[in-house]
Amino acid sequence: MTAPPRIPAFISRCRAQLLGVSPWGWAMCAMALAHAVWMSWLQVDMHLGLGTFAYDVGLYDQGVWLLSRGEAPFVTLMGRNMLGDHASLILFFVVPFFWVVPGTATLLVIQAFVVAAGAIPLYLFARRVLNSGAMGFAAAFLWLANPAMNGSAMENFHPDSFLGLFIPLALYAAHARKWRLFAVAVVLAVMVKEDVLLVMVPLGIYVAWKYDRKKGLMAAGLSIVVTILGMFVLMRSLIGVPTRNEWRIPFGGVSGFIKETFTNPIAVVKHIFSGDRPLYLYQMTAPFAGLFLLAPGMTLVAIPVILSNIVSTFWYQHSIQYHYSIVVVGPLVCATVLAISRLGDRFAKVAMVVTCLFTLTTSYLWGQHSLAQTPRGVLGAQAPVAVSARDIISTIPKDAVISVYDPLVTFLAHRKEVYFFPNPFRAVYYGVDTSLEGTRLPAADRVEYVVLPRSLNEQLQWDWSLVSADFEEIDSNTYWQMFRRKAN
Repeated sequence: MTAPPRIPAFISRCRAQLLGVSPWGWAMCAMALAHAVWMSWLQVDMHLGLGTFAYDVGLYDQGVWLLSRGEAPFVTLMGRNMLGDHASLILFFVVPFFWVVPGTATLLVIQAFVVAAGAIPLYLFARRVLNSGAMGFAAAFLWLANPAMNGSAMENFHPDSFLGLFIPLALYAAHARKWRLFAVAVVLAVMVKEDVLLVMVPLGIYVAWKYDRKKGLMAAGLSIVVTILGMFVLMRSLIGVPTRNEWRIPFGGVSGFIKETFTNPIAVVKHIFSGDRPLYLYQMTAPFAGLFLLAPGMTLVAIPVILSNIVSTFWYQHSIQYHYSIVVVGPLVCATVLAISRLGDRFAKVAMVVTCLFTLTTSYLWGQHSLAQTPRGVLGAQAPVAVSARDIISTIPKDAVISVYDPLVTFLAHRKEVYFFPNPFRAVYYGVDTSLEGTRLPAADRVEYVVLPRSLNEQLQWDWSLVSADFEEIDSNTYWQMFRRKAN
């Protein structure tokens, strides 16, 4: 008699784990899935409504598309190699999706699902620490409703969003002593961006202090090595310098800031508390009702990133609606969970309910989503100006060299040469050499099509007046005009 086929061990284990998921676990998965679908819909609708731009989603769309075709990711939208701008090797994992459904919408949907998936390790972390599925569900809510996290998720596409999954995954794996999973999370995290050491070094030190000295120090050391290789080998070989962002450090860069800290600390303090920086600090901490301060060890994991954002002269970094803050939300959720665990059973549930109410309130007050008090102001897919834009660009040949109005480039980036007007006729935010700014680039003579709105600001009107004689109008509608280079 033939023996029945054996179920493979891996499938058997997966089946057992799925059967072992609690109702709270399934509820958390449903909440995370709903959030991913919701964010995908909002983002794609925003994209179709002309709410996406060359910086920052268009450049990733063109770069990943080039990689998916076996080409070097030299992005003409910014005039440099995508991997020289940031050492985001994690984008190679996105390439297979572009073999199937390439496009800006694909990037936005991937980001929405990756960010929502960050709820899973946070649920597992809280369930383990607080010994409660309900509390784990609440911790996942703290993540999904956080205004800084949702601000990042709504801001076009950035590889930084992957850290919303990898950092919580690393913290959960370390707490659960799942060292293989920890290693995977650490390796993936250091592939996201060259400056990830700002969170990975303190995370590694925390793991070394709390769980396993060797593994924690190895994680911190790896992040330092990868940062050095990313900046001084990969990026410098592609763009000639290890970073283009030193201008964001006040008082003349790293050395100037260090010197000022010791010679004129009052000036440094005044800088840190100037402008909207205090508001940023308040908005980052208020969703957690400040409870994370009761777990200072875990809180310190987030401090270097928060400090770097506050110190920066680039105001995007100290605004919760941009992607620079998402990396620390996970550690702050974990710190809040640890803090609640120290309050005892009598007060833990009350503290979690209060924290959820704080998060819900701040999500409404400061969120960028459609349920917030002041949602991000964007057009929808069916707005007449958007419909007419998508219609007029549909006739542009796929291999044509083009210069188009910025919001249109994310529909046309799958080509070797695409520029957002006035590039390349007048260089704007282009290349590595700042002396190029304002000059006419050689590519200007190769542009075949130009698409512009009928209403232009004074500067763009001037830019177009200088080159319009070389082009003829071939199509137009209520909102847009399309021009083609005249035959010689």
